[in-house]
Amino acid sequence: MKLLFFDDFKFGALKGNDTVVDLTAQVADIPRAQPQDVIRGVIEGWAKYKPILEAAVASGSGVPVTSVRLRSPLPKPANIACMAVNYMENGTRAEPAPINAFGKSPLGIIGDGDTMVLPDVAATIFEGEAEMGIVISKYATNVPAAQWEDYVFGYVNFIDGSARGIGDWFKMKSRETFAPIGPFIVTKDEITDPQNLAIQLHVNGVLKQDFNTNDMAHKLPRCVEFVTSVHPMEAGDIIPTGTNHRGLNAFQDGDVVTLEIEALGKLTINVKDELKRTWGRETRLQMMEDKGVDGTTPQLTGKYAKS
Repeated sequence: MKLLFFDDFKFGALKGNDTVVDLTAQVADIPRAQPQDVIRGVIEGWAKYKPILEAAVASGSGVPVTSVRLRSPLPKPANIACMAVNYMENGTRAEPAPINAFGKSPLGIIGDGDTMVLPDVAATIFEGEAEMGIVISKYATNVPAAQWEDYVFGYVNFIDGSARGIGDWFKMKSRETFAPIGPFIVTKDEITDPQNLAIQLHVNGVLKQDFNTNDMAHKLPRCVEFVTSVHPMEAGDIIPTGTNHRGLNAFQDGDVVTLEIEALGKLTINVKDELKRTWGRETRLQMMEDKGVDGTTPQLTGKYAKS
């Protein structure tokens, strides 16, 4: 199933490709202080809710998805544990980087159609990394790699926003609006092979990132094993699994960014920068191939630009 929130965080599911079915009544027995309580309750009680929700979707007429406002399908998970440097960069890395991860604030989450706001900080560049996120199904600690799928509920599109060059990972990664996800969670039974999914990120219609989850350095079983060896994860938490850095590029004011992962739908966000700073449009790969520079394009105009 493709589970989502819409409008004022009504719970629902996508029927076909273009219809949203309201499932509020089917989950009315879940105690709710905030929307995350609903999706967490559904995940934790999936054996109970799955047949109920499937029947409601099958019989429901729904409304066009274009007539509703989609919201983040995971409004406020307890943990977001992002894998770091977890791709082989299309075979250009001689060996995998040592496995590593970092925490990202759940308060940075936004949903489809929302806006990533670039803060007034002296970042060398703002980037967004296209990633597939694992959605955890139940309390998970010290999970053996061989049992990883038992702890997976589904998958979701995730953009890891970054303000580069301002110091530690906390200041770089945990900014407000820097964790777009959506438009829905796809349950794992709908994904034949999560380790072979095409990922594309477009900026203003121009393809920037284009890679496949089969290029991961540390595969999904190892990601779940590693993260849960450090701290527990709970139902509805997310493990974004990293990105191929070669297509990273500057996000800037007015951009429309679209992340599409095979079978996971399309997540679209806007970018706003009140300072109207500008950067070149080259990707990291283009900087290397065209200019021989191992790094990002420099800031061209606006506050903090170097003369």
